Amino acid sequence: MAYYMEQMTVRDMEEAIKKTKTVIIPTGVVEQHGYHLPLSTDIFNATKPLEIAGERLNAVVAPSVNYCFSGGELLGTVNVSPNTFGLYISEICSEFIRMGFENIIVFLGHAGTDNLNALKNSLQMLLRRSPDMHEKATISLMEAWNLSPTWLSGFSMEPEHDFHAGMMETGLMMYWKSELVRDEIVMDDEYVSRMMRTDQDWFEKREKHIDSPFMVEKVGQREEIKVGVMGLPHKATREIGEKICSEIIDNLVDYVNLLEKNRRR
Repeated sequence: MAYYMEQMTVRDMEEAIKKTKTVIIPTGVVEQHGYHLPLSTDIFNATKPLEIAGERLNAVVAPSVNYCFSGGELLGTVNVSPNTFGLYISEICSEFIRMGFENIIVFLGHAGTDNLNALKNSLQMLLRRSPDMHEKATISLMEAWNLSPTWLSGFSMEPEHDFHAGMMETGLMMYWKSELVRDEIVMDDEYVSRMMRTDQDWFEKREKHIDSPFMVEKVGQREEIKVGVMGLPHKATREIGEKICSEIIDNLVDYVNLLEKNRRR
């Protein structure tokens, strides 16, 4: 069964760590998701599967880390430097290893290219600079969508893909928190919407004072983006969300069982 730290005492933790050596750290972001989804969508991506998994999940579930780097700049988005986020998660992982946990899973409800790269680098450096930690524990980076074939299928849709605030995320929110999903779907103009469905990093605007490979470019958000939906939310259904959630839980439970079966100590 899952043990939720935010509801536990020290005595509860003492009992839980006798039964499982796996801890899951859910991470999300406060970020715009168009006019139809809440700013907390990616937080729900990370926390709801762990809540619903309940009795099937043999792990301690840590309180969620709700701030990281989006890269977007629309109202409501809170950006924390990717390097800061990576170091912060590394510190949290170190503490769980100190407690005696042998398997640490950082469970991502939001990725972002810059965010994910910094997080991977920080965790790799943690293990590289602290060989004793590598001997004591495993650290896993797990994106929620990589546990769901249905969700992943949206990324490869043709001719345009389903990314941020699109069919899959909207379907999940319809399943998890339907009262937070607004009926009216607003999109950017046709060209901008199409480009964001073609390339999830198209929203970035890159600038240099001089066109030289030596010059560090400034990266920001394109001014023409007003809404920021990168997908096809009008195709979403509650049934899609339920299917995705079921796939996430099934594969997460299997992975935790594999870790518990192959403990390092």
